[in-house]
Amino acid sequence: MTTLDAATEFAFEARVSVATPLVVGQSSHGLRRVVPITGGTFEGPNIRGRVIGGGADWQFVRPDGVLSVEAHYTLETSDGVLIVATNRGIRRASPEVMARLARGEPADPSEYYFRTTPEFEAPLGSPYEWLNQSVFVGVAERRPDAAIIRFYRVL
Repeated sequence: MTTLDAATEFAFEARVSVATPLVVGQSSHGLRRVVPITGGTFEGPNIRGRVIGGGADWQFVRPDGVLSVEAHYTLETSDGVLIVATNRGIRRASPEVMARLARGEPADPSEYYFRTTPEFEAPLGSPYEWLNQSVFVGVAERRPDAAIIRFYRVL
């Protein structure tokens, strides 16, 4: 049997501003919501810029109470390079904490698990091509009007 002891390095933190969720209703996957992304910022040792408004996070609450997320948005670096981000993940907590978060109320990040697996698409030949060449994990925090995600590159 093989084990994986992967090291990570901090890549950047994104503060993604969001609007009030649009509740679509029950679907074949669970309670479906769409959360508009309105903007934000990101910064790390080798990258910084803004989150362009217009993306969204398509979510559903699974029958087991776990929130499944899939966000699509665009990053614009401080030097004008556009990067596409697709960020999938899950958030789980006790039913009480999940209900508070769903109502837009604050909860300490220690009260819930919120992890993502982002994929970035940076232009070839750009200074950000390194984003295309690694696997990343995100550790996320939900605020009433934003999601804060710290992205780590798996070495």
